[in-house]
Amino acid sequence: MRAMQISSDHPLLLRIVDELAEHGWSQQNIFLPMDLTRALAAECRKRAAEGELAPAAVGRGPTSEIREAIRGDRIQWIEPGQAPACDSYLALMDSLREAINRGLFLGLEDFESHFALYPPGAFYLRHLDRFRDDDRRTVSAVLYLNEAWLPQEGGQLRMYLKDRGEYDVLPTGGCLVVFLSGEVPHEVLPATRDRLSLTGWFRRRGNEPF
Repeated sequence: MRAMQISSDHPLLLRIVDELAEHGWSQQNIFLPMDLTRALAAECRKRAAEGELAPAAVGRGPTSEIREAIRGDRIQWIEPGQAPACDSYLALMDSLREAINRGLFLGLEDFESHFALYPPGAFYLRHLDRFRDDDRRTVSAVLYLNEAWLPQEGGQLRMYLKDRGEYDVLPTGGCLVVFLSGEVPHEVLPATRDRLSLTGWFRRRGNEPF
């Protein structure tokens, strides 16, 4: 699979930028073609089968700890050159980063992302994506990798929005949700089957000393 790239002025990316500017979040139900979504899901399952996904921690640095009463997903960070499907996704996210910078002047410098697998019953309690002591995470991006997901299977992303209160997103394969990291509280509800996603953050230069 060759790396997929689209122009940063593609109408789909511009729609995301406009919705971020107006509402602080955007939901695109068909962001990726199904073949790429399936390839990413297969990569996530392969890593899980090989024991490469580890329990996710709460917090950062030396104070981080595993607390399954708060979050129960297993994760692994993705890096360029690991898998063609991941490279295609990272290329798309870089185009989105450029589009956001051009439209909103946020000064986003990079993008970090990890696979997340929530086994049945796992959840993540309400939280914000920006750390108290590190303001680099500016825009969150969650891509879902679950084919033929049914509402009764749960696993919704529940966002607490200023303009409409609670809003649930089904984790359907190919759907992308983007929101301002420091302004949208959210949680992950438990599901009855494995729930796969790529969760990431566009980051600006931080307030930490060099």
